[in-house]
Amino acid sequence: MSEVFYPEFKELFSKLIKSLTGKHVAVVGHARPDGDCIGSQVALARVLRSVGINAVCVNADPIPRRLQYLTKEETFLNLEDILKQKVSYTVIFVDCADHARVGERLKAQFPHVEACIDHHMSNRSYATVNIVDSHSAATCEILAGMFFDLGLAVDAITAQALFTGILTDTGQFRFNSTSRRCFVLSGELVARGASPVQAGYELFSRESLGKMNLLKRFLNSLEMHCSGKVCIGVLPVGIFQETSTSAEDTEGLVDYARCIDGVLVGVLVEERLGGGRKASLRSDDPRYRLDLVAAQFNGGGHACAAGLNLPAEEAQNFIKRLVEALAIRIDEVEKQKKNIP
Repeated sequence: MSEVFYPEFKELFSKLIKSLTGKHVAVVGHARPDGDCIGSQVALARVLRSVGINAVCVNADPIPRRLQYLTKEETFLNLEDILKQKVSYTVIFVDCADHARVGERLKAQFPHVEACIDHHMSNRSYATVNIVDSHSAATCEILAGMFFDLGLAVDAITAQALFTGILTDTGQFRFNSTSRRCFVLSGELVARGASPVQAGYELFSRESLGKMNLLKRFLNSLEMHCSGKVCIGVLPVGIFQETSTSAEDTEGLVDYARCIDGVLVGVLVEERLGGGRKASLRSDDPRYRLDLVAAQFNGGGHACAAGLNLPAEEAQNFIKRLVEALAIRIDEVEKQKKNIP
């Protein structure tokens, strides 16, 4: 391809790859992995191996059922696997806004991060080499662009992994972050063997009955706040056992809260055993800067999609405090729209 997608990263990424020659590389993704995480891990590991670099994928959590089609020819190691080996790994994190996103145990195992490739606005540039672009919709978008820029081998399996990451993190090309570059890169990935039909089937047409029951419970819990501008749904402790589901089945639920007419911010709250809380925040408008709202609760993410985890000792009156924070942010944006100082 003649177009250069990431000129600012071309030399940096080329130097990074050359520096990995002769080393064992661990491509590490975040806990509770999603499509962009797994897609990035698979794609980067495969491309590194294509240039003679020994690379493996490492994740603290199992591969979600809907993403296992990407990993049939890829071995994923967990911490126990790593501990059994006598290998010194050079570590690259993908799709991780901060060091802790991989889970505390992997963070402790890999205290030094050689490189981080990521697209989160809240990324803290914690690695030696940081390739971060918050204007990109997905880490897979960045990787695809850099692979093409350097003329690296992208086979059908790698293309499928990259396409999946872009597809999921753009909300099937519906989110505000979707750009011309997303479509150009996706078109090239399809030309190299990615199948939109397979991705659509595996990701969106294989829901379990348990997931439908989980969705029903979530919809029944929805409550409106801030004069209908905020919608919050709650999944109580024990709901996964009750519906024969798991945490991965929460993927996409928050969008039902967000898509209600008049709602500016949708929220999914998971109650945790012991009193902790996990929350996902979504909006269609980047002006609401949900990453800044989540940061008030030690979370982070993107302007339109953010998340947070609170231990029990910090979770008292969480929903009340979250609504108050969202109300302030919404009021600030409304004033900006009206040019009110």
